[in-house]
Amino acid sequence: MDEKEVECLKQKSQSDLSTSIEECGNINWTTLSQWVQCICVVTFDLNLGQALEYVYPSEFKPTEQEITNICYLAFPDSNSGCMGDTKFHVRLRTSPDGNLCKRLLQFQVYNNDCPPILKADQSHYWGFVYFRQKRDLNLPRGYFQKSFIIITRLPFFNLFFELLNYLAPKYFNAGKSILEEACIQINSRWPSLQVGASLNLPLFENSYQILIPKASSRKAIAPSESLENFKMERAQVLHPMHNKIIASVNELDLFHSLGFIVDHMYTLWELVLTAEPIVVIGTSPADCSHMVQTLVAIIAPLEYCAEARPYFTIHDSEFKEFTRDRGKIPPHLILGVTNPFFVKLLKDWPHLLRLADNQVSLQKQQQLTAKNVLNSNSVTSIGIAGPLKTYNSNQNTTGSNGGESWIPGLYTKYKPFLKKDKSLIKKVMLGLKTKRPEHVQTALLRRHLLELTQSFMIPLERYMASLMPLQKDISPFKSAPNTNAFKLDDFLATLELSGPQLTSTLKGDWKGLYRRFYTSPNFRGWYDSRYTELQLTLQDLQLQALSEANLEQWARDKQEVEIIDMILKLKQKLNLYNDKLASETNSLCAKRHTHSAATTRDQIRAQIDCMKELLPQDLKNIVNI
Repeated sequence: MDEKEVECLKQKSQSDLSTSIEECGNINWTTLSQWVQCICVVTFDLNLGQALEYVYPSEFKPTEQEITNICYLAFPDSNSGCMGDTKFHVRLRTSPDGNLCKRLLQFQVYNNDCPPILKADQSHYWGFVYFRQKRDLNLPRGYFQKSFIIITRLPFFNLFFELLNYLAPKYFNAGKSILEEACIQINSRWPSLQVGASLNLPLFENSYQILIPKASSRKAIAPSESLENFKMERAQVLHPMHNKIIASVNELDLFHSLGFIVDHMYTLWELVLTAEPIVVIGTSPADCSHMVQTLVAIIAPLEYCAEARPYFTIHDSEFKEFTRDRGKIPPHLILGVTNPFFVKLLKDWPHLLRLADNQVSLQKQQQLTAKNVLNSNSVTSIGIAGPLKTYNSNQNTTGSNGGESWIPGLYTKYKPFLKKDKSLIKKVMLGLKTKRPEHVQTALLRRHLLELTQSFMIPLERYMASLMPLQKDISPFKSAPNTNAFKLDDFLATLELSGPQLTSTLKGDWKGLYRRFYTSPNFRGWYDSRYTELQLTLQDLQLQALSEANLEQWARDKQEVEIIDMILKLKQKLNLYNDKLASETNSLCAKRHTHSAATTRDQIRAQIDCMKELLPQDLKNIVNI
């Protein structure tokens, strides 16, 4: 392509973009809606308080209830002195929508292929907030206060914070034209949401490179040659890019939040594993949202199936539901808050995690913690936070500055089932003393927690696999058998020979922890997912047996009505299988199954033809075969 052609394409692209902005009402936002629902701007109105100033695209304007929640979540809930720019994320429940099923169909294939922690949320939005507050004597209140918010269904924290850091300052400088142009570029230049492929996401002069991992550990496939990739390459020719590689779309810096509380990391792991109610209270929504998301991440790859609100305010529409409707029985919920009122309101909650006031004091506390741990014979202290605190419901934890009640730490009566790994904690603390980089500390913690969760889950996975019926029990002429029931006592009996002690060095009451986990939403979510997978596997095996059976011999002593019944069953299964095959054809992760699935489908068609030949012509017409 010579210089004249490139210049011509540039001029045409700029002309197309101008036309698109002017005629935005005619745009099909299919690609944008996969990545971003909308972008909102919330400002402070002297008469109304926090109010929605602008939303784009206007077709995706949230409902009135959603707008109310977005507006309140967009600003800090208390006078925390968040001057300058503050970045955090929120999660809010979506309102009932008659078109919801239709809109979520675009995520069906993606959700089937990606890990559970990366699924598009069916019932909630994620909001990534850039809040700016600065002195402005020209305004009635003397302050400029405004938030820029990206609303999406995807928990891609690293990607959207990158976009937020780039787009929000541009918006504050140039106005809403930047917001509109960004949406149009995402819609026209970004590829569709894909799993297992390296994706380039161009935006203005930047290009973000990401890879969304598969649910399996198989090697990711290369991007397919498609019109979308051509469109993306053409956009890079027209607009030279600064490439930014995002190593992980969702993995946060664990050490940033766990550094000051690492001594109690195993207690927190058990609390999150069993979906215990936890209140995270700090002075900044950024610290609270990061800590809540860190807690959810420490049990990866297990999906956290209870509620988690990275940042929550007293104005949220679920405020009454979460804090009062249940009386003294707290819900399965992790709540991040900054308003001290919550400490008194949630006095019946069993676990409270108090954060350090700011990053400076947090760093000092981490250094002091490292010194105390390394100079002691046993790991029992947490620097100025002291040992694990017993949380008294009558205790005032919001006293004056400098008082014991303000000390950061975990307040709980919970007694862990497992003993902590002191060597790992000392290793992390030694890294603090030697100024080991935070990303290395995070990698150390992530790997250790991943291995711990896997050690806990492997016995459950092994037992679940044993519930699969035997191959000999699968008959082509009977309905597929059901998976055997999960029995807790039978599972616990397997732990002596094949329990977590085979892969984990932690000692303690593993059986007690499994019993507690068994009653939690996390177990129910995991079990339902695995049960569904086993049932689908059984259906596939039964269908395969049916496709390979000698139906002509079976039909020799059967009456015509029985043959017709078999044909109708075959056609029903074929229709279901065609739907599944179509889904797998669109799925990058499942292309390896396409050949075998197509073979089974063709065999079923052959079986139908075989049965059809055994019927007289009038019956063929009656059953519409």
